[in-house]
Amino acid sequence: MLANLDKIDWHILQILQEEGRITNVELSRRVGISAPPCLRRVRALEEAGYIRGYRALLDEKALGYPVTVFAMVHLASQAESDLNAFNERVRNWPLVRECHMLSGEFDFIMKCVAPDLETFQAFVSELTAAPNVRNVKTSLTLGRSKDAPNVPLERKA
Repeated sequence: MLANLDKIDWHILQILQEEGRITNVELSRRVGISAPPCLRRVRALEEAGYIRGYRALLDEKALGYPVTVFAMVHLASQAESDLNAFNERVRNWPLVRECHMLSGEFDFIMKCVAPDLETFQAFVSELTAAPNVRNVKTSLTLGRSKDAPNVPLERKA
């Protein structure tokens, strides 16, 4: 369906990912169409899966999670059932904010936040004791150079 997106659809997507709280009236004004067809387009983009949802971006440090760590996990087995079991376990760990399956030396990389190093160390103990986990390597972040949650649509709109 990507080919079915026109310039107005791309413009709608670009504006919504920058300003998710924009009103339909303001959105329609900015893309140059009236409000009812704009709303229909937004709903069609949602139904087609281009728009997964809307959320506020919160500051983890301001909310008591100043520690950010990446954990690289190597499993003992990469059988599909073992990968699925690990994925399911990850969903139940609130400190894990992102988890990606990888090719190469490690099977997963997880972005984790914690209120302090002690809490993260306790999590690492739980992680290393989890079934099928062979080893875990962690890297504590010292700072953030970029945090761009948006999809780069600049060339599409």
